[in-house]
Amino acid sequence: MYLTPEEEKTLDGEYGRSLQKAIEILVALGDIYGADRLIPVKSAQIAGVSYKTIGDAGLEWISDLKGEVKIPSVLNPAGMDIARWEEMGIDPVFAKKQQEIIEAYARLGIQTKCTCTPYYLEGFDIRMDDHIAWSESSAVSYANSVIGARTNREGGPSALAAALVGKTANYGYHLDQMREPVIAVEIDCHLEGADYGALGYLAGKDIGSRVPIFYMKDMPSKDEMKSLGAAMAASGAVALYHIEGVTPEAVRNKFARPEEVITVERKQIDDVYETNKDMAATEIITVGCPHCSPKELEEIAELVDGKKLIKEMWVCTAREVAQRHPDLVQKIEKSGAKIVCDTCMVVSPAANRYSSMTVNSGKALAYVPSMCKVAARYASITECIKEAGVLDEN
Repeated sequence: MYLTPEEEKTLDGEYGRSLQKAIEILVALGDIYGADRLIPVKSAQIAGVSYKTIGDAGLEWISDLKGEVKIPSVLNPAGMDIARWEEMGIDPVFAKKQQEIIEAYARLGIQTKCTCTPYYLEGFDIRMDDHIAWSESSAVSYANSVIGARTNREGGPSALAAALVGKTANYGYHLDQMREPVIAVEIDCHLEGADYGALGYLAGKDIGSRVPIFYMKDMPSKDEMKSLGAAMAASGAVALYHIEGVTPEAVRNKFARPEEVITVERKQIDDVYETNKDMAATEIITVGCPHCSPKELEEIAELVDGKKLIKEMWVCTAREVAQRHPDLVQKIEKSGAKIVCDTCMVVSPAANRYSSMTVNSGKALAYVPSMCKVAARYASITECIKEAGVLDEN
């Protein structure tokens, strides 16, 4: 792999051990995947934030690094709401460790905005064909597919390395030829709302890590495409998908139809809603995996307006999004639901206190049983709120 003289100096350690370690990671990945060079990236989103997932070893590794990131960089969700962790029932020892992780990243110049939806943050805009280094699976899918930017599904260390160096290795989804669809998915029914998360939950299992193109009867919204991609990234490893006539690259490139075709029928979608339908009564309802958009917060606020919910309900979103919409936050929390920032039901140990959960996310449906050991069933936002129950104020 070709390196510039400046990159060679970094690799030789002339700019310190931390930058040397960072570029060693990028060069190693480049060598493995046949990259020709390093390329500049516009931003980084870094996984490996929750103490639940990285533990003391991860904290030690981050704490040993020195320097400052060269590009705008943010974090993946942490293991708790940084401001309201006590309300979540988080152990103080865990909270202390989690805060140390956040502070270690902050010392590197990384913005301590912990979210899986960095594309909602102000000043963090990306556009079609921008090269970036993002690591959270649903964020990668959204950036590649809905926006048309270019990123591989980075690991936490490689995304952090890219942030410190300002570059990444030129391979995988940074290359035109790797972005072409190789499998078609035919949808023989109309879809709306939560159907897209159910579709992603189904399709990801068959697609694996390949690039699909969908042929649909409907034109999904950006929130629906977010749900589709997040679920496919969790049940499979899909980092890029196209929708004929909808997603930007499918519109620009008019891809040829792949020979291999999967057909998804209405009954298959409906069966996802029946997953764990007979589980014990739901103890907690969670929405916002990936984090809720302003439009989703507005929908939830309208649905709970004037209601008092019986069961515990978390509405997960980025702190910056919540701060920009205090009226929606107030309306939602007046119902008894909690706006939870910085974290989600998948990476927070608070979720482990429950035995059953209703989710509106195909991603959560795939991850909650394995990562939290909690039974989960799938429902639309409307059905989630019905599951929460409403107090009879009479």
